[in-house]
Amino acid sequence: MSKKELTENEIISMKGRLNVFIKLFITVLFIVIFSELIGVKKYSLGPGSVVLLPMLYAVIIGLIITPDILGKPLNFLRNLISNEEIELAGTMVMLALLPLGVKYGTLVGPNIVKVVQAGPAFLLQELGNLLTPVLALPLALLLGLRREAVGGTVSICREPTLGVIGERYGMNSPEGTGVLGTYMIGTVFGTIFFGLLGSFAVTSGLHPYALAMACGMGSGSMMTAASSSLSAAVSPEMKDTILAYAATSNMLTGVTGMYSVVFIALPFTNWYYTKLAPKFSKKGDK
Repeated sequence: MSKKELTENEIISMKGRLNVFIKLFITVLFIVIFSELIGVKKYSLGPGSVVLLPMLYAVIIGLIITPDILGKPLNFLRNLISNEEIELAGTMVMLALLPLGVKYGTLVGPNIVKVVQAGPAFLLQELGNLLTPVLALPLALLLGLRREAVGGTVSICREPTLGVIGERYGMNSPEGTGVLGTYMIGTVFGTIFFGLLGSFAVTSGLHPYALAMACGMGSGSMMTAASSSLSAAVSPEMKDTILAYAATSNMLTGVTGMYSVVFIALPFTNWYYTKLAPKFSKKGDK
């Protein structure tokens, strides 16, 4: 093959990738605009409320237009988006998360005084997330997952964890598949679950301010759903304090959560996996 022919093939290949990128970009833009037009929907359910956010609609639309996700009746959607766009989307997820990682990084310096002033209760609450792999990893292995279980159970898998796992293993790895799976499930069901939990948790007997701190799990949508339901279920004079506690807790979880995953949760989950995996596989997957 001559140098000229190679150059022409490279140009054709670049044009093909550019067309795939443009098609993916337009599809994503359509999903974003359509989801934002629907807006936030709130529905009362007993003492609580269900909050549906645009992120939820975007995930559902993405599942519907993805080939073979929901079965053969949707095969006509292959003309809308193909496997080439899906493969490119997996790579673009990591690029899309980079600005978010920068954002969380910039929270550390300017807010270090708030972190110190918040007291040990706010700072130490992140250690409670270590129960996630302890409880969830054995169940994931029992369901047949292997290295996907590490990415899917290292935390509740919000944006900081996506960044950590993506940087460490890559989003196309088994660990990346696991963290994305948990992230998507949290997006679809998380706001509904925490919206109801925020209302019904009042009956647990715990102080509302302690529950407000628990609302901050590193997800803005879940925190909003939980704290809004909680504040609506208690006396009106406590509303502002509950929302403030929840917002502070969520900010600190976003700041400290990334370091907790990097230095504690991920090493522990990997060690825990090496101990449990042989019990669930004759080959002792590693």
